[in-house]
Amino acid sequence: MLTEEQLRVHVRQIKQDGYTILERVIEPELIDALVADLYRLEREHNIKPAKNLFEGTKTVRIYNLLAHGALYECIPVHENVLPLVERVLDTGCLVSSLSSVAICPGERAQPVHADDQLIPIPRPHLPVVCNTMWALTDFTGENGATRLVPGSHRFDSHPVIGEQYDMIAAEMPKGSVLVWHGSLWHGGGANRSCERRIGIAMNYCAGFIRQQENQQLGIPRETACRFSRRLRELVGYSVYNGLIGHIEKRCPMFLLDEEPSSGRLVWDTH
Repeated sequence: MLTEEQLRVHVRQIKQDGYTILERVIEPELIDALVADLYRLEREHNIKPAKNLFEGTKTVRIYNLLAHGALYECIPVHENVLPLVERVLDTGCLVSSLSSVAICPGERAQPVHADDQLIPIPRPHLPVVCNTMWALTDFTGENGATRLVPGSHRFDSHPVIGEQYDMIAAEMPKGSVLVWHGSLWHGGGANRSCERRIGIAMNYCAGFIRQQENQQLGIPRETACRFSRRLRELVGYSVYNGLIGHIEKRCPMFLLDEEPSSGRLVWDTH
């Protein structure tokens, strides 16, 4: 688990450059299990690359991973990653999406974009999205490591889709995690190697922003019932700042046959 000083260093790095890399913070056995299970899901569900440049015509993506087995439940709450995300956003943050991204040989570079650019608020702004990419293989400039424009989270505009920009490759060894501000200009790299570059895109948003994947409808309620309390909160069975997300003045945790043990609604404070 990251120390307080390490957390402060990484938060400063994100404020300055828009991103940071947590090197080798994921257990090797978990990485191996994830890779094996992603191949299983791909075979069993006959998952193929998309037919658009943004998702990639030679990139295999598997969405809504929390609905695909208990193995994925440890990802959003990982003790070496979530505390940093909570510092960038706050402890009321939510799971926005959880998917895998396997860039296959011959794939072209993804168009440069910012993950929050569809949210209609002026730039620059405080982070409302904080995303992470888990390296399940080594990420190199040759095999499609995520490309970044450092400092672009402080720009007052979005990138123009299709334009070329000066970028760096976020190279990192297997088991590392790239963490970035949602306004950072970035994109997946071209894979000029002979092997897949496999990653997990574990994305978070502020508790007052709509999630990219509809967690409450996409995850069967019987599946959510087995989640830990923190994961239940992260997928949206929670209330932000005592108000946002309530159901008839109750925390939605009751839908999972559980009444919240703590936390007051805004009405209770007056």
